[in-house]
Amino acid sequence: MLKQQKITEQIRAHALHLGFDACGFAKAQYLPTEARRLDEWLSQNKNGTMGWIENYFDKRVDPTKLVPGSKTVVSVLASYHHPKHNEQIGVKDEPLISKYAQGRDYHKVLKKKLKHLFQFTEELLGGLEGRIFTDSAPVLDKVWAKRAGLGWIGKNSNLLNKDIGSFFFIGEMIIDAELSYDTPVTDHCGSCTRCIDACPTDAIYEPYRVDATKCISYLTIELKEKIAEELQPKIENWVYGCDICQDVCPWNSKSVIAQFEDLHPRSYVVDRDLSFWENLTKQQYDEVFEGSAIRRAKYNKFTSNIEIVQENIQKN
Repeated sequence: MLKQQKITEQIRAHALHLGFDACGFAKAQYLPTEARRLDEWLSQNKNGTMGWIENYFDKRVDPTKLVPGSKTVVSVLASYHHPKHNEQIGVKDEPLISKYAQGRDYHKVLKKKLKHLFQFTEELLGGLEGRIFTDSAPVLDKVWAKRAGLGWIGKNSNLLNKDIGSFFFIGEMIIDAELSYDTPVTDHCGSCTRCIDACPTDAIYEPYRVDATKCISYLTIELKEKIAEELQPKIENWVYGCDICQDVCPWNSKSVIAQFEDLHPRSYVVDRDLSFWENLTKQQYDEVFEGSAIRRAKYNKFTSNIEIVQENIQKN
């Protein structure tokens, strides 16, 4: 048991050495409560056009089916916060891009670091079977991070951490090694409803429940067709994603600066005036957003969002 604890702490220490802001461990097992809640949410069509969430349901709620033989889910957090982000809070007269998408594509950044962590763990244990993930497979990442003691899931459905807020990415290693497991923390949202009150589209229809079909992030990224006319004014000046429910969260006053420089905002992405976005060509789109998560919203979708935002700014 002492050896197991020591190995666990060595892995955690190496994760922090690599630049992750937190690392926790949970036993890989079926999630009955989450399976019921997810099934209920899907049956109400709260996922909108994101049909992929319905795929691989059994693997999504049971990592031992996703990674046969797995015993442990190792969760890591990586902040993407930067002081420059504070300049954008409350801005209404220019297009806004969600903070998480202003740097290099997080999938690439975290996956590279997770590979190093996996190799370290493999050498430490003298062999290892498993897989690494970062928002790239049917994994309930927030649930596993919660079970690993890295925070609680807040009323806006984001994972919140008392020390670093919620401006971070989550990654996992699901492995066949049995390690020492962390204890989940308690909920610290209390009676606060700032995220619910601030959402322009009322997407947070009750505490801890989000209707994706109303969420600005969904409307500007995942929804392939043009945003419904009645919702267009409510996306305000967000051309890609939305940070409103996180910006108003008191726990984000403690956000830590991203250790991975690739996640820092790229000046040539955020320091643009409205005229640049209005005249954005396909070639400029490809050049400016090379290696960026923004490419998930294709050129036609992105420029459609710009048109809506332009009209909203003019009316502001």
